[in-house]
Amino acid sequence: MSNFGYLGGTLRFGGRDWTVVGLFDAGKSGFDSEIWLDAEQLMAAFRRQNWSSVIVRLSDVDGFDDLRQRIDTDPRLTLDTKREERFYADQSESLANFIRILGTSLAVIFSIGAVVGAMITMFGSVASRIGEISTLRALGFRRSAVLLAFTGEALLLSLLGGVVGLAGATLMQAVSVSTTNFATFSELAFQFTMTPAIAFQSILFALFIGLVGGFIPAWRAARLKIVDCLREA
Repeated sequence: MSNFGYLGGTLRFGGRDWTVVGLFDAGKSGFDSEIWLDAEQLMAAFRRQNWSSVIVRLSDVDGFDDLRQRIDTDPRLTLDTKREERFYADQSESLANFIRILGTSLAVIFSIGAVVGAMITMFGSVASRIGEISTLRALGFRRSAVLLAFTGEALLLSLLGGVVGLAGATLMQAVSVSTTNFATFSELAFQFTMTPAIAFQSILFALFIGLVGGFIPAWRAARLKIVDCLREA
């Protein structure tokens, strides 16, 4: 058995006590959440006569296709042959979809909050720098220059926020999240993995948030008239 109980101890289920005779490490695979027993005794304890699944270890990895063909062509066997990765992926599909939908929903909600936060920050920046805007406009700077300046500031702030977020996400790689797969009643564990593609997409998304949240305040700053700026300053 794997990381459960202690050597020589007993576990009670199926109406009887079972003695722990060994421990094994399955390398963080699906077997880490399993208890291995003698199949005949276990089926007798639970009054079962049928097998739900059979795991076969091949001596040659490339022999899977031959094995599947032999099983499919044998009329005595009614089995669906899959590789171990495909089997667990199929069994975990519903839970994986739930996690994916939940993650996407949270991302959308926090993205809306990030846009609003960026917009409020930039509106505050514009309001506190009316004097600077009026000076720039009086010196001959065009509206487009003011627009580009504030938009660039919003993008810079969003880039800084994206880098900080990536740093926090990188630390999350050391955390392993686990839950129960109710299809197989085994442990489903997963970790966050940071890749260059994910980092690049995250930075692009952060810049997009900064652009959306900062464009309207920047547009307002660019549309301010010199007279109004001097009056408010």
